[in-house]
Amino acid sequence: MPVPVPHQRTVVLPHQAGPVDDACAVTARVADAPGAGDATAQGVRAPAAGQEGAQSAVQGFPEPTQPLPAEQRLSADHGPAPQGLTLLLIGEDPNSHVPDMWDWAGHKVRLRTARNLTEAERLLTDDVHCILLDLPPRAPEGRAARDAGHGARDDELGVLRDVLRLAPSHAVLVLTYETDAERAADAVRVGAQDYLFRDELDGAVLSRAVRYAVERKRADLAQRQLTESRMLAQENARLERGLLPTPLLDGSDLRFAACYRPGRSRALLGGDFYDTVRTPDGAVHAMIGDVCGHGPDEAALGVELRIAWRALTFAGLSGDELLATLQKVLEHERADDEIFATLCTVDISADGRRAGLCLAGHPAPLLAKAGESPQLLPYEFGGPALGLLPHARWPRRQVELGGSWSLMMYTDGLIEGRIGVGNQRLGQEGMTELVSRQMAAGLSGEELLDASVREVRDLNGGELTDDVAVLLLDRR
Repeated sequence: MPVPVPHQRTVVLPHQAGPVDDACAVTARVADAPGAGDATAQGVRAPAAGQEGAQSAVQGFPEPTQPLPAEQRLSADHGPAPQGLTLLLIGEDPNSHVPDMWDWAGHKVRLRTARNLTEAERLLTDDVHCILLDLPPRAPEGRAARDAGHGARDDELGVLRDVLRLAPSHAVLVLTYETDAERAADAVRVGAQDYLFRDELDGAVLSRAVRYAVERKRADLAQRQLTESRMLAQENARLERGLLPTPLLDGSDLRFAACYRPGRSRALLGGDFYDTVRTPDGAVHAMIGDVCGHGPDEAALGVELRIAWRALTFAGLSGDELLATLQKVLEHERADDEIFATLCTVDISADGRRAGLCLAGHPAPLLAKAGESPQLLPYEFGGPALGLLPHARWPRRQVELGGSWSLMMYTDGLIEGRIGVGNQRLGQEGMTELVSRQMAAGLSGEELLDASVREVRDLNGGELTDDVAVLLLDRR
């Protein structure tokens, strides 16, 4: 025998006031609750043999005088009951009646009422999920103005625009008459999630509309955040790409190659930095450095130090004087007194046969002369990292390069990768052996750098967590 279908209930407004059917109200609640019609879900015992005919007509529906407990509206597998939804009704008449509504878990939706935007702003707390805006009937002059164009229709929705400005992150439903279908559609165009007609509304329809509006608003906000995040990532990528250095070596017979891999995920720029320029006297100046840390602040500080180095180099500073000035820049620009930076600078003479080397807490470069195996340059005369000692000195060491050579400068990300099992690191000796093997295979320039970094990554068993910068200057 079929289960009787409950009668629909419409929203009762002052001009529609009439007797309230309590039995229908309870029936509507249960019909829209999860598990409606399921005796197990509602805590109603299955009928005994011979009682099917007597009980099937009322199966799943409690007596009108007995309110349905919350725990009986939930099926056994729902688990702990989550917090329900809260609806804010905004309308001129505080006596407007809205039928009972239920959220996804079968909890009754809480209702707040506000007569105007002032009251609505006071009641619009963080726990409100949806706003139901009760639009007043269209005035006769408004109907006449409707035919004048969209401008007049938009003016009728001024209160909706005010609500959307007041609650940009809340779902908004518009309640109107069926005769105002055109204005209801305009409300969705303006920004409402949906519209409802008073004459076709009951608790089940309103419950579904509220749940749909809340989820649609969440989806819209998530999509907007995703779009903004993508746009921001694209802007950051363009900025970071523009901050990477362009070597200035016009007129020099030296060949330049570089490899750069930031440790941050999906980033183009890290705390490592490098640069190479040729000054008017024909000398080539190269540097590579590393700001402690891996975040965007460290990357920005590295860019500042690189730009400052280029400006000071073109201004004629070198060696100890240049590094002392860079330390002042670091001290003024760093966010924390504990932040420091290592640095290696090389000044190659115009004839390309000699170089001046300054080390500030940085690994020594690797030099490969023609016909010889690569060797690490001496480190004994290096100074401390920038930002550690206020009056530090950085002596300049003279290095003989010869007629044909390759000079590789790098950051510690290249030598701190793990090898084998345990915490054993590649180290400078392991890197020297690795690069020697690559050079013996005939690799040079960018191919040499890419192959070396790739092998270091393979030895590490995956991507390197630290920033890696490698710079190579060749003279043949």
